[in-house]
Amino acid sequence: MYLGRVVGTVVATRKSPGLDGIRLLVVQPLNPDRTPRGNVQVAVDAVSAGPDEVVFLVSSREASLALEDSFVPVDAAIVGIVDSVDVEVMP
Repeated sequence: MYLGRVVGTVVATRKSPGLDGIRLLVVQPLNPDRTPRGNVQVAVDAVSAGPDEVVFLVSSREASLALEDSFVPVDAAIVGIVDSVDVEVMP
């Protein structure tokens, strides 16, 4: 799992079977301190996330399992909306 911030939406007139009715959002991956990490990516939205919300995502096989129809062709899925992040720095 990793953190991300919703930065946009994707409109697709045609989708693979199993993705009908599923929203696609553009997400900027984040470090634990909420600074940007890497390139933006498209993720399926399993939790009705909104613009500028911090979310947590899963990737690979776990992403396809986040939807009702398992094993759809997705690389990332939003599976939660983050309320807060607490990071304890070890000495």
